[in-house]
Amino acid sequence: MKRHLFILTAFALIMAGCSGNRQKENTTKKSTEKTAAVSQAGKQLLTKARTFFKVLPHEAISPENPITPAKVKLGKMLYFDNRLSLHNTQSCNTCHNLLTYGVDHLPTSPGDNGVPGTRNSPTVLNAALKTAQFWDGREEDVEEQAGGPILNPDEMAMPNKMAVDRLKKDKTYRELFKAAYPDDIEPVTFKNLRFAIGAFERTLITPSSFDNYLSGDFNALNEQEKKGLKTFIDVGCIACHTGVVLGGNMLQKFPLFGQYSDYVKGKVDYGKYEDTKVEADKFMFFVPQLRNVAKTAPYLHNGSITELDDAVKIMGKAQLNKDLTDEQVNDIVAFLNSLTGNVPAEWGQAPSGL
Repeated sequence: MKRHLFILTAFALIMAGCSGNRQKENTTKKSTEKTAAVSQAGKQLLTKARTFFKVLPHEAISPENPITPAKVKLGKMLYFDNRLSLHNTQSCNTCHNLLTYGVDHLPTSPGDNGVPGTRNSPTVLNAALKTAQFWDGREEDVEEQAGGPILNPDEMAMPNKMAVDRLKKDKTYRELFKAAYPDDIEPVTFKNLRFAIGAFERTLITPSSFDNYLSGDFNALNEQEKKGLKTFIDVGCIACHTGVVLGGNMLQKFPLFGQYSDYVKGKVDYGKYEDTKVEADKFMFFVPQLRNVAKTAPYLHNGSITELDDAVKIMGKAQLNKDLTDEQVNDIVAFLNSLTGNVPAEWGQAPSGL
């Protein structure tokens, strides 16, 4: 009897062990299948992302303005120099502060006369990779843009000749310009000023975890950031925000749906029409880049929106005619945070002698 009980007990233990092994095998199999499915979905998302976005280069190359150390050194000096404004009140860095991601966090920036302008100052970081500059895209590159605010009577208000004369009187600048433009008989010119600032700005590139992801590191983004990336693509944000800086490459009407007054209160800004007076240019604005967007509030062309999630909701409705859910907005914002790069401390340090 005892022998029979022993055999039955042993058999039961064996069967239980087999059952446990089968359950473990099934669990392991399901886990493996799930991991494979997630991996496949992850690969598909990365492949899709690579069709719309590109990894940031180390610097923004221009055949017309080769970057040299001497030119960059001069450009940074000029970028921080208040003497490029009529009453010595402002530098490029005043409105495009490199310590705060290339912006001043004001809705609109005051000019040399202390009066605020009409449009928000966009970040200078990665701006050299855009295909045009300013909210209406009126200048082709950062070299052209660099001269605009200096001469604009509502901004730095400096006459062209006066800017050059001030620099010529300074021995340090005469030496810096000569080093940057050794083949020029007269190196201190307004064009060379613009090109030196442009060369400096072409080095202000801020790669982020998103670039690591695009380069093949699946773990560079967390799950919510990946979900936000997928949502960003699926809801249609990529209609305007594509390329290396996720935007900055086209003019677009704002808004496409509804009326301007539905989204922007106060004085109406007619966009490119303000410059061209061409009817077709009414409410046409150059699409902003989204690199470092989580650090460059406030938003919209007049800086009227302070929170990124509100800006996402507005653009979803105004440009896509979609009422994005809170979940979609939160996920997109998480993805946008992955576009925040590192700003080296030395960028924001004014050169000695200023």
